Order: sequence, then structure tokens, then C-alpha cells
Amino acid sequence: MSGKLKSRAVANADAMSGVVSVNEKILRECHGLYTEPETGLIALASMLNLTLLVPRKKITVMLMGNHSAGKSSFINWYIEEHIQRTGVAIETQGFSFITSGRKRESLTGNATLHLYPHFKPLQNFKGVSEYLNTEISTSKQKKFSLVTFVDTPGLVDGDMKYPFDVDKALLWLGELCDLIFVFFDPMGQALCKRTLNIVERLNEQHGDKLRFYLSKADEAGTESDRQRVLMQIVQELCKRPGLNKCGFDMPTIYIPNPSKPSRCVNQIEEVCKTVEKTINQTVQNTLNSLEKDCELITSTVERVLKQNDEMNRHNRRTWLKGCLFGLTGLLLPVFLLGPVAVVWQLIPEEQTLYVFLGLSLLSFLLLLLARYSFRTQRTLSKKQKRRLWEQREYVQEVVRQKKKQLYEEYLRQSIGEQDLS
Repeated sequence: MSGKLKSRAVANADAMSGVVSVNEKILRECHGLYTEPETGLIALASMLNLTLLVPRKKITVMLMGNHSAGKSSFINWYIEEHIQRTGVAIETQGFSFITSGRKRESLTGNATLHLYPHFKPLQNFKGVSEYLNTEISTSKQKKFSLVTFVDTPGLVDGDMKYPFDVDKALLWLGELCDLIFVFFDPMGQALCKRTLNIVERLNEQHGDKLRFYLSKADEAGTESDRQRVLMQIVQELCKRPGLNKCGFDMPTIYIPNPSKPSRCVNQIEEVCKTVEKTINQTVQNTLNSLEKDCELITSTVERVLKQNDEMNRHNRRTWLKGCLFGLTGLLLPVFLLGPVAVVWQLIPEEQTLYVFLGLSLLSFLLLLLARYSFRTQRTLSKKQKRRLWEQREYVQEVVRQKKKQLYEEYLRQSIGEQDLS
């Protein structure tokens, strides 16, 4: 059995048995820790008026480039299934999401937006929804279970009209994708200005996501022809100030064909390594974000409880003040009319009325102050305090321990058990 057939057999056997990779398991479990209806971090955060981002279970890779640059062919090769139509006659007209699932299925635009809620703003781009679809494959090849590809319309110059604003849609998608692969076709379309313009704008905000490839490199002629094409593309890219950076890299790739061997160096496996590296980085970022969000929830609970204790102390102080003002205000008339009323004999008769009115006003003001002082701030009930402590304990003892366990599982893939402290 050849290596390719063997890898497919193993992958399909894993798919049938429900076996998932460690990275896939970690991302799924992290997602569940956030989305659990009652105990998930999103539910806990909403009670504390916090907003957390739910981690995704897959990375998103957008493929863009000129007309007939080989984007769809690359996807078919990667998943080892002919799922995307290829060829000049049938070119990708819209945006296609290619993802791994339980069974082969094709989804229309509305179903796609339900499947990917974070991509729902695409419906705000006039005409995009009609040119949006999803292809679900059962393939598990090359970490595909952790990847969603976005195949984009081929870009051309001139009077070509798209049924939607393709430039704006690509720029918006660039915000959400983890990687952006730009394919340059050596057969006369590599210097498409529309492609270069969009790449330049994407580079302004997302330069770290961009990867450039000379696709169909085996069709570029001799080695000298290939080098000339590469030089032309690199020179054109480097004319753009934002793209003129040190260490510019453009691997040459093409779809291997056993019946048509080529001497051209094929670096297509480097693309797979880039995807795998991004998956690993995403797993690390997800676990790190989980730790930060646990710390945020814990510190917020502690802050809320501390503020509640301060409010209770403040309420007690104001209550005592209210009692003092109230008693004084009530006892003042007794002082005026009671046994000590003999003091009135010491006051000249013509001033008695003024003194009486003044003391009465003082009594009234003291009673007003008492009423104002009895206005306490709202505090948490015992049930609410207990609920907050339970949340804190759950995050500390369950979620954080789970995060530690998942991190150990992740690290165990690359280092020995004895190296884990």
C-alpha cells in the first residue's frame, strides 16, 4: 500500500471510529468550557457584566489570488477529495467555505451563515449571500478536521464586473481569518493589479497572516523562466511600500502528478507545515486566553465582593449617623418643653419666639438629615454572595485545573512525561 493510500486509510479509519487528535480535543473542550449553558465562562461572565470571546474550534485559512491561480486545486489536493470545481471554464464566482464534518453535504448561503455565525456580517455586503456556499467533507487528511478553507473569487483586471464588492468582502474576511494564502499564477496573470492592491491593503493590518506562493510552478517553463517570473512578482510587490520588507519569501508550489513528473522544486509541503504551525499556535493562544479569562472572572468576583463589604460598612456608618440625627431631632422638643424649660426664664421675653423658631428649625433639619442618612446602598443578598463564591471556586478548582490538564496533554505531544513538572 502506497504512503498516500495508507494515510487516507488511517485517516478514514480514525474518522469512522471517532478518534480525534489531541489538538482537536483541546480546542473542542476549551470551546465547551466557554459555551456550557449554566457553568460556561460566557454565562458566568454575563452575570458579572463582562464580555468574553468564545474560542473557535478550527482555524480559518483564506485563499486568494488571480483568476485560475490554482486555489481550488490546492484545496482538493489538501483534503484528497475533488470537492471544488477547477478549470478556466468553471471559475469560482463567490466565496466557498470548505470544512470537515460527519457527512458530505453542500450548504447554500443562508445555511452557511447559520453554520458560521461569526461570518454573518457578510450578509450586509450586497449580493454576497447569493454567492456564498459551504462544502462539507468527511476528509481528515493533513489536519483538515481543524481547518476551514475559504475559497475566494479569482481576481482579474479590466472591465470584469463582480456581483458584489469583492474588494471590501476580501478585506473584511481578512480580519477574521487566521491565515491568508496569496497564490500567484506564472501564466501571465501573476501581476494582476487588483490582487496586488488588495494584498497591499491587507498587509497594512494583517501582514503577519499573509503568505505568498508561486502556484503552478511546474508550468513556468525552465528554471531560468521560473526565476524570472519570481523576480518580476517580487519586484512588483516590493514597489508597494508596505510590502517591501526584509526576508520576503515566496515558495514555489504545484499539485504533484505522478504521471507527469517535474524537476521543479515543489514546496507544497511547506504550506501544510504553515497550517499545522498555525493550529499549534492557536491551541496555545486558546489555552492562554482561557487562563486570562479565568483570572478576569476570579478578580472581578473578588472585586465585587470587596465592594459589597465596603458598602455594608458604609451602610452601617450611615445607619448610626441616621440614628444619632434622629434621636437628637426628636429629643430637642423635649429639651424645649420638658423640665429644663427653666432655661426660657434666662431668655429675654422679646427673643423667645425667635429662639423657639430657631430650635424648631434645627430639630426639623436634624430629622431630615436622619432620613437622608438612612438611605443605604444596595448590597448583595446572602444567596447572591454564595453564588459568586461558588462561581469563583468553580473557575479556580474546575476550569483552571482542566486548563492545566489540557496544557499538559498538548505539551506531552512534543516532550517526555519526565519533563512535565
